[in-house]
Amino acid sequence: MIKSRTHIATPPGATIKEQLIDRNISQKEFACRMDMSEKHISKLINGEVQLTTDVAVRLEMVLGLPAHFWSNLESIFREKLVKIQIENSMDDDLEILRKIPYNDMVKNGWVESERQLRQRVYNCRKFFEVVNLGLLKDTPISMRIVCRKLGNGEKSDYALLACAQKAKLEARNLQIKPINIDKLKKSLTEIRKMTLRHPSVFISELHHLLAQCGIAIIFLPHVNGSFLHGVTFYDGNKIVIGMTMRGKDTDRFWFSLFHEIGHIVLGHLAMTNGTTDEDENKADEFARDTLIPLSDFNDFVAKKSLDQSSICEFAKSIGIDASIVVGRLQKEHYIPFNRFNDLKTQVDITS
Repeated sequence: MIKSRTHIATPPGATIKEQLIDRNISQKEFACRMDMSEKHISKLINGEVQLTTDVAVRLEMVLGLPAHFWSNLESIFREKLVKIQIENSMDDDLEILRKIPYNDMVKNGWVESERQLRQRVYNCRKFFEVVNLGLLKDTPISMRIVCRKLGNGEKSDYALLACAQKAKLEARNLQIKPINIDKLKKSLTEIRKMTLRHPSVFISELHHLLAQCGIAIIFLPHVNGSFLHGVTFYDGNKIVIGMTMRGKDTDRFWFSLFHEIGHIVLGHLAMTNGTTDEDENKADEFARDTLIPLSDFNDFVAKKSLDQSSICEFAKSIGIDASIVVGRLQKEHYIPFNRFNDLKTQVDITS
């Protein structure tokens, strides 16, 4: 017997079992009379195998009840099983829906506005391209995602999956060359130079350069509760980087981008169980030292002249935006977080 909230499915085998008890016939004797194995009869009684037309005819001969009676029981059982599966799946999905940032997805135009919860479930299934939302945690579907986010929790995980799925959908429309990690490594200097350019200039350059390396970069609006700055994963024969505009400070944007590039260069995308805290730290170090070489930074702070003029001069000498220098000085507590924020610029990008 299989149940859902409003349905009960009883296999025809339950009726067979009742008949055997009434007639005082053992399953072994019944199997012999049916000219079938005891194993198959056991599965038939437990509803583990389908009651076929051939079996229905045999049951008519052995138990006397017409074949169409048994076939009808089987048909009703299978129909109720489907209804139970749908109902249980919907109940599970309604629970998962509570953790999905549906309102933010509506605001961003990813799914349609809908008040009915069941229709929201259907909309999410279509968006995520799954028959039920419980599949989102399955590894082949959820993808091996590496990311930079500053918070954890189940709601954060579903927000992450939503951002990754949107990036995946958008990346399908882009023409991307085969993956070439060596070319990416050689392009780091050119990408770093883009920190000095306005988004209206560097955005198309960045798209083109990364596409030549087999990488599709997608810019996404921020999703509340995701704590997400960037997300990276394989999608078939390309790599997808999804950059969320969580805070528009230039230093955060470039650090997050180079963090995601770091995951690629350091080979973290190939890890079957995802990244560790150590991997995330290494990606942070990669971003930090690629943007501002460690030796240059140490020489600068050793002078202990951290005024606005020296920051601008240092940034110019290493060919990087001054806001990135300010961000690092603040992050490493050389200056308070409220100092020199007037040097910080902002990146406002829509995909």
